[in-house]
Amino acid sequence: MILYLVIPAFNEEEVLDSTSKALKEKMNNLIKNKKISRESKVLFVDDGSKDKTWHIIENLHAKDKLFIGVKLSGNRGHQFALLAGLMEAKKYADAVISMDADLQDDINVIDKMLEEYKNGNEIVYGVRSSRKKDTFFKRTTAQMFYKLMKFLGVNIIYNHADCRLMSKRALEELENFKEVNLFLRGIVPLLGFKNSIVYYERGKREAGVSKYPLKKMLAFAADGITSFSIKPLRFILAIGIIILVISIFIMLYALIVKILGHTVAGWTFLTISIWFIGGLQMISIGVIGEYIGKIYNETKARPRYIIEKILK
Repeated sequence: MILYLVIPAFNEEEVLDSTSKALKEKMNNLIKNKKISRESKVLFVDDGSKDKTWHIIENLHAKDKLFIGVKLSGNRGHQFALLAGLMEAKKYADAVISMDADLQDDINVIDKMLEEYKNGNEIVYGVRSSRKKDTFFKRTTAQMFYKLMKFLGVNIIYNHADCRLMSKRALEELENFKEVNLFLRGIVPLLGFKNSIVYYERGKREAGVSKYPLKKMLAFAADGITSFSIKPLRFILAIGIIILVISIFIMLYALIVKILGHTVAGWTFLTISIWFIGGLQMISIGVIGEYIGKIYNETKARPRYIIEKILK
């Protein structure tokens, strides 16, 4: 079987040297043990890096044809860079495994994934066995995110990021999903093919900095929720109905106070109510606006990424 490893990279010049060495050793061992074909490749995707990432990829390719590369014309984000690599790899590979460039995903999980693939699984999810190495904040927020997605009805694999194996057939079906608001963790389970899970221990980043600071993590979570669930809109409707019912009681209260001649009473309550409902309205408009914005992006149907160069 021909295996391609797809590695998105954005400003990863500090880790590519060690990453390429580790991947070369792993791939050569798999080839030597006849688990994969000699035509197998490691495909790096440069997501519009500003450092020497692409230059390093070119040098790796010049020295060893095991390494190939795709350079996007600009920074499109991790999900689009990953998709670009997957779509390029599916042209030649029987199966594709995606991993992060910092190799925090244990490369030994590749062996387990290949075993599951040979057992007939078209998709194999790499799932973290624990989050002990994460900070308390990151661990807590990540768990909240997965639980929230489940609560909203999104079919998502708990503690799974983007370390996964996909067969050629699964990738061909993935190509049919044309949405611009891309959230692969939610899309891949929709394919419905036979799948399995393998567990691994996620390591620490060897060098460089995380490409997912808090701001990007929050944006990513918002994209995931609004791309796969309309429940936030239904929550707004439910809250509106509740407020309507409460307002009827407030109206009755105001009439009674008026009849009794105590018109000054309730001023504090009224002021708080106005500010509360005003804030709630702004949040509701914001949520609705988020969905409208996604519709706007989808209707433009612009290309999700543009490839500038390919090293084969």
